Amino acid sequence: MGKVVMYASVSVDGFIADDNDQPGPLFDWLTSGDVPLDASSALTVSQTSYDYTRPYWDEIGVTVAGRHVFDLTGGWDGKPPSGVGHVVVVTHRPAPEGWDPAAPFHFVDGVEAGVAKARELTGDRVVEVAAGDVGGQALAAGLVDEVRMDVVPVVLGSGKRYFGSAGGQHLLADPDVVIAGNRVLHLRYRVRR
Repeated sequence: MGKVVMYASVSVDGFIADDNDQPGPLFDWLTSGDVPLDASSALTVSQTSYDYTRPYWDEIGVTVAGRHVFDLTGGWDGKPPSGVGHVVVVTHRPAPEGWDPAAPFHFVDGVEAGVAKARELTGDRVVEVAAGDVGGQALAAGLVDEVRMDVVPVVLGSGKRYFGSAGGQHLLADPDVVIAGNRVLHLRYRVRR
C-alpha cells in the first residue's frame, strides 16, 4: 500500500496562503529556474529542485484535497493537479452542478473516507494530502506517514496554516531530506508513531 504524504509550499512562519487564500510568493520557486518540471507547463525550477520534486510528483497516484481548495482552483478544470491519477475531494456537498462525471474526481464526506477512497484508487502509489485543514485532520487521525514541505523564504504574518487544525501535538522524526533549491528549502519528515 502506498504511503500518505502531506504536502505544500509553506512560508517560514507556517502559512500556505495569505488571509485571502492567495499563495503570493510561495510558488515563486516554481518559476525561478531553467529546468522545466514537465513538457506541458510553464513551471521551471533549479536542477536541484527538479531532481527532488519530479520523482515525487511521478509517484503520486491520488491527491486528497478539501472542497475549499477544489472551489478556489475551479476543480483544476477537471484534471488532477499532478497531471495523472485521481483527486478525492473531502466535502459535505455533492459535485458541482454540471460537473463532468467522467473526470477522475471523487467526492466523499470526511477525511477518513477520503484517505480510504484514495488508498483504494492508488494501490502502491503515493496518496498526497493537501496541507491545510484537510491535511491537519488527516494528521490528527493518524493517517499521514510523511510530511513534505517546500519552505519559501518569506514571512506572511497570517493566513492559512500548513497544519490547519491538527488537534494537538504530533511528533515528527528528524528530517531525512534537507535540500536547498533556488528560493526554496525542501524538507521531508516521517511521522513518528
